[in-house]
Amino acid sequence: MDSFLRMIDISKSFHGVRALQNVSVDFRKGEIHVVIGENGAGKSTLMKIAAGLYKPDCGKMLIHGREVVIDSALAAIGHRISMIHQELMPIPQLTVAENIFLGRERLNRIGMLDKRGLNRSAKELIDTIGLDIDPRAIMGKLSVAQVQLTEIVKAVSRDSEMLIMDEPTSAISDAEVEKLYELVFKLRRQGTAIVFISHKLDEVFRVADRITVLRDGRHIATKGAAEFDKRSLISMMIGRDLTNIYQKSKTTVGKPLLEVRGLTKRGLFEDVSFELRENEILGIAGLMGAGRTELVETVFGLRRADSGGVFLRGKRIQIRDPGDAKKHGLALVPEDRKLLGLNLKASTGENVSICSIERFAPRGVLRKKAENREVDGMIAAMSVRVPSRKTPVISLSGGNQQKVVIAKWLMTGPDILILDEPTRGIDIGAKAEIYTFISRMVAQGKSVIMVSSELQEIIDMCDRVIVLCEGRLTGELEGDRLDQESIMKCATGCVDL
Repeated sequence: MDSFLRMIDISKSFHGVRALQNVSVDFRKGEIHVVIGENGAGKSTLMKIAAGLYKPDCGKMLIHGREVVIDSALAAIGHRISMIHQELMPIPQLTVAENIFLGRERLNRIGMLDKRGLNRSAKELIDTIGLDIDPRAIMGKLSVAQVQLTEIVKAVSRDSEMLIMDEPTSAISDAEVEKLYELVFKLRRQGTAIVFISHKLDEVFRVADRITVLRDGRHIATKGAAEFDKRSLISMMIGRDLTNIYQKSKTTVGKPLLEVRGLTKRGLFEDVSFELRENEILGIAGLMGAGRTELVETVFGLRRADSGGVFLRGKRIQIRDPGDAKKHGLALVPEDRKLLGLNLKASTGENVSICSIERFAPRGVLRKKAENREVDGMIAAMSVRVPSRKTPVISLSGGNQQKVVIAKWLMTGPDILILDEPTRGIDIGAKAEIYTFISRMVAQGKSVIMVSSELQEIIDMCDRVIVLCEGRLTGELEGDRLDQESIMKCATGCVDL
């Protein structure tokens, strides 16, 4: 099989921190090549170099055997390389067609935008690929999956020979994932070189022809997918054997701590009741759009309920905003850590202390030494891999950013920690660490509500699980009844309470 792009001895550093060291790998036409590794292993850095977003410190790149310089995104597009980023960046006010041909707009005879021609060309492309998206639809009204697929159409419209996809399935439903797979397999049959960055091991073995493993910025292995199994792949990624990532301590579940009764938010969920007990991990499962995130956001005061109430140790409490929730000992680690969990312009330390800052300024004067001492302790306790508290949080890997969000809320001393998709988009090693932290928190007397789309995570980490379907509570499972089949029956509305 012909190599399209060869990257030879690529190295890259940021602020003195080595991100890549002498990495060599090739990408072939008509092949799905998965690049895998822990957060911070260098996957995205390597692919951003291929896409012209970063310049390597040394090394060279060859396309069809000839050395090339890819020093900008425009240069990459000129070499027929396109990249779809994990954080999608469409222009929401424009139509699908206008986004597809952005920067390549067609004008009519009088110099105006030829919208009719643009829509026609976009429709031809969309039909060729086999999608059901209206080219006249406003981009901001599409689902995440439709935006992902539109980005692929844009890449195809550029006649791309290589398509790089960074965590393309991290925020879309199972049905939408299948549609994306179909499209990727079709592009492979047409001879496109597909590069797939993923943390999901089942997905890796579903799509990969070859797999490259990176660890700490170094190339560890490139082999055919059939030459790996999950155990060997994890071992290569983290540099050690990991027998069981779900580290859950045995605890004795106590009496009811938090009770939610008849909570309703019209259009999102209706008449939901459940309880959280002392020293318990309560899971909330359901398909995308079931109302899981909206439910915990309402409990935490980010949304106002239309009816129903929240009770703490048997007494009704008023939670009008997150400030009230914090006073009552609740904390929420949100689903989108970058949008809702972090101040990306601030340092790691500033992010850790931001929700507890009033404790260090009792008379309006900030006690900086005390703040720094506690921040450093929390960073160490959460095993955040960072040079210092002054390091910009935006420079951290996804797993370390997630640890910072958890640390921020743990510093407030909560009794109840709500975790919404706590391990989304992070690697297997970071997942294992976060599971250990969760288990340790419960062993120390805290209670946890965990919202997750990963069924195995829910089953292995939770004492009890409630399931939502289209905004309604359809099941409560524990013990022998807590399995994937039972969860899916409840999640699809196939059972009655």
